[in-house]
Amino acid sequence: DKTEKEVSLLDSLSSSSETTAVASDRSASEESSFSYGEFAKQYPFINNIGIATAKTAAADLIAQTVIAQTPLMEVDIQRSFLFMAFGAIYLGGFQYLYQVQVFKRLFDIDRFTNLSWKEKLEDKEGLKALALQTALDLTVLTVVYLPTFYIFKAGVFAGSSDPNVWVSTGLENYVTNFAKDEADLLKVWFPADLVCFSVPLYLRLPVRHVVSFVWTAYLSFARG
Repeated sequence: DKTEKEVSLLDSLSSSSETTAVASDRSASEESSFSYGEFAKQYPFINNIGIATAKTAAADLIAQTVIAQTPLMEVDIQRSFLFMAFGAIYLGGFQYLYQVQVFKRLFDIDRFTNLSWKEKLEDKEGLKALALQTALDLTVLTVVYLPTFYIFKAGVFAGSSDPNVWVSTGLENYVTNFAKDEADLLKVWFPADLVCFSVPLYLRLPVRHVVSFVWTAYLSFARG
């Protein structure tokens, strides 16, 4: 009997040790494994800058190599740099701050975006807020986005290190191309904003990045 108890005790200790080892290995694995979803939730601002930078660089590369049919070895690196910088600073940084942080303070975003589509169409206050968000964003796109793009472009191609030259050249090009740019902007971003500002908040910028990818490729081809 004593021997059986000793064997049973040894088996119990061995089983407990194995369980602890498995749990420890599992915990170590979980700690060492990378979860993009967790990273995006924990660092939304950094995540958005990364996506915006990669998206604009990829859109310009497609515009150069696919639409304009430029050989890969002859890609305009300066132009690619322009779009990467523009994507990181404006689309990644500024756009996140005003479309998420500022809009959350100005409008009751969560309530409206979590309704069903049928409920949204019957929500007068929510539709009013949707119209105001759309109007505000189109205004920002017109008076901030387009001038900023042309100033960034001038900084790369103006052949001057003087920021005053970048601003003057950029604003001159902005005014020259305003009619065509504004018409194209409204055609794309008016319907896109209605969708972007209707979906749940966590989908707002991902949806916008999809539309922005196509828009950036066009802008790169037309104005790059």
